[in-house]
Amino acid sequence: MDNNKLETISKLFENNEIRSVWDSEKEEYYFSVVDVVGALTKSDRARKYWNDLKIKLSKEGSQLSEKIGQLKLKSKDGKFYNTDVLDTNGILRLIESIPSPKAEPFKLWLAKMGKERIDEVFDPEIAINRAVDYYRAKGYDDKWIKARLTGVVDRRKLTDVWKENGITKDYEYGILTNEIYQEWSGMKASQYKEYKGIRKESLRDNMTDIEVALTDLGEIATRELVKEHKPYGLKENREMAKRGGRIARNTRDDLEKELGRTVITKQNALNYKYIDDNKLDKDKQLNDKSKKLKANNSTEENYE
Repeated sequence: MDNNKLETISKLFENNEIRSVWDSEKEEYYFSVVDVVGALTKSDRARKYWNDLKIKLSKEGSQLSEKIGQLKLKSKDGKFYNTDVLDTNGILRLIESIPSPKAEPFKLWLAKMGKERIDEVFDPEIAINRAVDYYRAKGYDDKWIKARLTGVVDRRKLTDVWKENGITKDYEYGILTNEIYQEWSGMKASQYKEYKGIRKESLRDNMTDIEVALTDLGEIATRELVKEHKPYGLKENREMAKRGGRIARNTRDDLEKELGRTVITKQNALNYKYIDDNKLDKDKQLNDKSKKLKANNSTEENYE
């Protein structure tokens, strides 16, 4: 999630609290629908507004109604209640369904994004330039950007080879990628992200140049092994992925032996931090305790 999108959402919702839950398995956020509706409509009966809209969408046969899920979210009273939630795509579609002046900036942004994608169909270089501008804005130098874009092409070459050798499902690509990561880093991609304190952000965008190089080496080695040995299906390709990852691991071991330290780091490129619910609860408890102590002290002073 890049800072521009965070800023757009913040301005759109005028800093209203939008409760959300991060699903680390699906790598997706789920947002409270009532909170979004309340922020956009400024209605003091956001729950009723949403119930009426949900009935309307269902009668119209909207696919959005089929995407609604429920999660237990914390309410203002500190208790958890089943709450309607939607993922990011669902929330975007919901915003388009609400006649609100506050939704207009977001609708214009969506239209602009759609036009940009159409323009890129006719001139793919626009997409490349956009990526370069994005990375420069994030503070990456041109040398890093060049290596990153090369890595994207190399990754595509690997997935193409996998496809030629019987890999067709998204989850299979995920399994094979995890085998490479597991072998050279000791962590699956999701665990590596958690270690670095990131969520939806790109793992490679938050790696050091050494980590990126080792990842690229594991994938390039896997690609060449697959081309040479012609494995077919998930089981055989999985063994090639492990072997490719081990080649990167051997390089990592040699480098760490010379350096006398690990090259795996928690370093990331974020300029913001995620705070989990447990920490928020702990901070709130400490805050409440501090207020209580102050109140007691004030009472004691009044009696003196």
